[in-house]
Amino acid sequence: MKKKYDIIVIGAGSGGLNIAVFMQKAGFKVLLIDKSDKSIGGDCLNFGCVPSKALIHTSRIVHAASKSKEFGLSIKGEVNLKRIERYIHSKKEVIRKHENATHFRKMGMDVILGHAKFVSKDEITVNEEVYQGKKIVIATGSSPRKLEIPGIENVRYHTNETIFQETNLPKQMITIGGGPIGIELGQAYQRLGAQVTVVHRGKQCLPKEDSDISKGLKEQLASEGMRIILESEPVKCVGTNKLVIRAKDGSQKTLPFDSLLVSIGRTLNINSLDLDKAGIKTENKKLVLNDYLQTTNKRVYAIGDVVGSYQFTHAAELHAGIILTNFFSPFKKKVNYDNLSWVTYTQPEVATFGLQEPTLKERNIDYKVLDYSFDEDDRAIVDGATYGRLKLFVSKNKLLGGTMLAENAGELIQELILANSVGLSIKTLFNKVYPYPTASRTNKRAIQLHFLNKLNPFSKKILKLFYH
Repeated sequence: MKKKYDIIVIGAGSGGLNIAVFMQKAGFKVLLIDKSDKSIGGDCLNFGCVPSKALIHTSRIVHAASKSKEFGLSIKGEVNLKRIERYIHSKKEVIRKHENATHFRKMGMDVILGHAKFVSKDEITVNEEVYQGKKIVIATGSSPRKLEIPGIENVRYHTNETIFQETNLPKQMITIGGGPIGIELGQAYQRLGAQVTVVHRGKQCLPKEDSDISKGLKEQLASEGMRIILESEPVKCVGTNKLVIRAKDGSQKTLPFDSLLVSIGRTLNINSLDLDKAGIKTENKKLVLNDYLQTTNKRVYAIGDVVGSYQFTHAAELHAGIILTNFFSPFKKKVNYDNLSWVTYTQPEVATFGLQEPTLKERNIDYKVLDYSFDEDDRAIVDGATYGRLKLFVSKNKLLGGTMLAENAGELIQELILANSVGLSIKTLFNKVYPYPTASRTNKRAIQLHFLNKLNPFSKKILKLFYH
């Protein structure tokens, strides 16, 4: 006899766990499915956010130590990548203590390990057993897109799913793809002692970011010795350690390497689900979804990377909030990314939130740009971080969006994200008293200059009139 559930969740990454845990705590019968116990936690725990930030943490320590030479210290020795690999693994295992099958079973949730496939509109099969769900959530995530060029079959290359198992520090590393993964990991390896070259097809690295911010980051990465080759693409691999690339003008060059990292995008994990048996349509290798994250089978929802939009852990959390709200509320909520934010964890970091200029122009929204350089900011001066830059997009004293290049930009920008999300007037930040010399005073300074620039001859006469 088939087992019946209130909800079946396929995939135990961030999105799937948010749905499954809430529904279980709310008293519903939940079935959680993932390929294996080690897959629980999804890309974030196993191959993404957690291991990459652990690697970045170690690289920042090494980089800070190297800069101490300026003050008379002498640093000797080479980085031991085996120790870094053990450090990364240990941090993953700390988090895995509360993200594993046994933990969720103890909570009262049913957990099945294996490959799930649909057999009907409300049934799936795992390990030859059939399970029925009133609602089903697809949270199967994404995988690294494969590089398809001649000769790649002869190369042992890395993706984000294998790079954190590396125990030998390369002398020459090539990263194909200048998005967040390639740039973050590239800088980390540069700091650990490799000579890193990034090959990127587009006109700028981090193509989703503001061009001025991307240019500023590129300059900082170059100052550390990273080589970034833009408007070029891989053509073929020669032997096991050479990559031929082609520039926009058609010229080619051969780059030697002893480590190759491929970060050229993601592929949605939907091909093995037998979606057609559940009446779920796809187009261009993506799920067909409505504004409520429902598939063409209204009993089945999608969440996280598999949605095919913003592939962040917190985007999956946003999806989870929408889906859970719509499970219970008569007032259905649509997915909306207008207030979404994200951070690229280079050093300096790039933090972005809300609507950006291309979208504002596309929607014909009237706005002003508040562009503030950190070169006269006291805290940036003493921290040696005057390369920082903040851009805010403002309309009628409301923050529509913004982007920042700075040390710890992801933390500095949080109050701006809040103002954007709840519609606070920028006067609220202008009136806030910031302890001196906190780095976040840059937020107020950008707005302060905006108001100072509004002083015209007429307003100055009025002020003189009332001055006594």
